[in-house]
Amino acid sequence: MPEGVQDSFGFKLDRAQIGRHPVGARPFGEGLPAAILKLTADDGGETYRAAYVVEFAGVVYVLDVFQKKSKAGTKTPKTDKARVRQRYQWARQHYETNRQRYLEDAEAAALVPSASKRRRDDQ
Repeated sequence: MPEGVQDSFGFKLDRAQIGRHPVGARPFGEGLPAAILKLTADDGGETYRAAYVVEFAGVVYVLDVFQKKSKAGTKTPKTDKARVRQRYQWARQHYETNRQRYLEDAEAAALVPSASKRRRDDQ
């Protein structure tokens, strides 16, 4: 992947990691779960995509980064979508297994409300 694309995605994913919405980020669409977002970048006539998820408190999962090589216009190839969908399922499982640790880490970094505040807000 070209260095400029890496820099663009890196900057935007850093923004997502600190709780901001990166410029140009939008739902991936194309039949994938609404929680999956995408970034796009162009370089030398080629298009690149990054698929990621921020729905889990305290963590950003980058599901895939790839060069779009669609044979049918703007649609993403089925194999790429299937890979993103599978990695999303893995991310959900991984998060559920590690949820408490991520919440504690995020709380310590002041990215999410403390456990006591979350309990008050839930009541």
